[in-house]
Amino acid sequence: MTDVIEITPAFLDRIALPNLKSGDKEARGRVLVVAGCTELPGAALLAGLGVLRAGAGKVQIATCAGVATHLGVAVPEARVIGLPETDAGAIAPQAASTLVPRGTACGAVVVGPGMIDEAASGALTAQLLEGLNGPPIVLDASAMSDLPTRRGLLDRHRSRIVITPHAGEMASMMGMSKDEVEARPHEVALSASTSLGVVVVLKGAETWIAAPDGAAWVFRNGCVGLATAGSGDVLAGDWRSARTWR
Repeated sequence: MTDVIEITPAFLDRIALPNLKSGDKEARGRVLVVAGCTELPGAALLAGLGVLRAGAGKVQIATCAGVATHLGVAVPEARVIGLPETDAGAIAPQAASTLVPRGTACGAVVVGPGMIDEAASGALTAQLLEGLNGPPIVLDASAMSDLPTRRGLLDRHRSRIVITPHAGEMASMMGMSKDEVEARPHEVALSASTSLGVVVVLKGAETWIAAPDGAAWVFRNGCVGLATAGSGDVLAGDWRSARTWR
């Protein structure tokens, strides 16, 4: 097992993002966020704001048609795309035909915040993984369901996928208990990253990051204030992590 690099302010200073002193909003990148449902439109809002605060020049938020207008008013900087809904108020899988060309034209795609219907979300994610070509993809929440059965689709993206599970989601994905994940997060994160071919961000009081080549990082300076609804949606929207692995 390789050495773990601890993420500290000094470490981050050494890998600072490019400082763009000129150029238009296109130069700062375009991101597509696929998120929300009729019960959780705020998750799409938080993820979209996370993208903007991280420095993207343009953000497109794709969500259920029934809440799209409200979201467009709440985030006037964003282009908001209303998508067909299931009877349960989730984004319908057939929305992939609209999303694939938009996502392919973006610098990064975020899928999953606030998408609580696992069946619909899983079907939509599978179609996006099959159709998208090029951009790094961040998968969160229900977009991570059934990933172990979709290794062939994951392989198409050659480690350009970042997943952001908490311990409970990781336990479900890997067929183990939450206690087992929390007891050995480094080992579990590396195992998931290697078996799935994705970058894993295992969230918790300590956040463990693992890459398919065995590299690993840990951030130990989290606080209990982040243990609240919505913080994961903002994290998923921080697209800098996806750009790092492009």
